[in-house]
Amino acid sequence: QVQLVESGGGPVQAGGSLILSCAVSGHTYEGIYVGWFRQSPGKERERVGFTLIGGGSAPTPYIADSVEGRFTISKDNAKRMVYLQMNSLRPEDTAMYYCAADLSPARVFGGTPKYWGQGTQVTVSP
Repeated sequence: QVQLVESGGGPVQAGGSLILSCAVSGHTYEGIYVGWFRQSPGKERERVGFTLIGGGSAPTPYIADSVEGRFTISKDNAKRMVYLQMNSLRPEDTAMYYCAADLSPARVFGGTPKYWGQGTQVTVSP
């Protein structure tokens, strides 16, 4: 069983920065895709970015077009941590951000990952 614990959300003014962290535990024997979704009231859940931790050579991390150039996803394989650096934040980035993970790239990139964290709220004020 995989456990995901997010941290780092909170209030921030437009133009500011935040770093979200996701700690991955319970799975250490092969690579697993870990990353971020976000959802705000009245909007569909959006895939923000994903990367592969553990395993062999990792593909280039995925980042959504809507945040590319402002958000960066990174990882620390040894610590089993995935980070989302969010710069130049906008009010429309306000959402609950969820860390999610799955062994299957199909579910990560085209479906619903199996494992989810509890979410961390990001609120960007004008």
